[in-house]
Amino acid sequence: MFIVTLTYIRPLEELDVLMDGHMAWLRKHYQSGLFLASGRQVPRKGGVIFARSGDRAELEAVLARDPFVQSGAASTHVIEFVPSMTAPATEILKVL
Repeated sequence: MFIVTLTYIRPLEELDVLMDGHMAWLRKHYQSGLFLASGRQVPRKGGVIFARSGDRAELEAVLARDPFVQSGAASTHVIEFVPSMTAPATEILKVL
């Protein structure tokens, strides 16, 4: 499993202009099954995405196509981990 953090490096006004494209990009990767959860950081200085296990290079290629990243408005950082404990409702995450 991967935790991806997005860090905004441009003013929020510039990110808001790109939001529709970013949301379409997110929906595409939810539909493919790659993304499991996502949302804004609080305070709003970036975002977080939980992604399925798999090929890290492929994930990084997907992240590079995010409109926020392509425009230079955000950068990404990827952390890979293996869930060894989960709450009962999220047991499936241990086998992804």
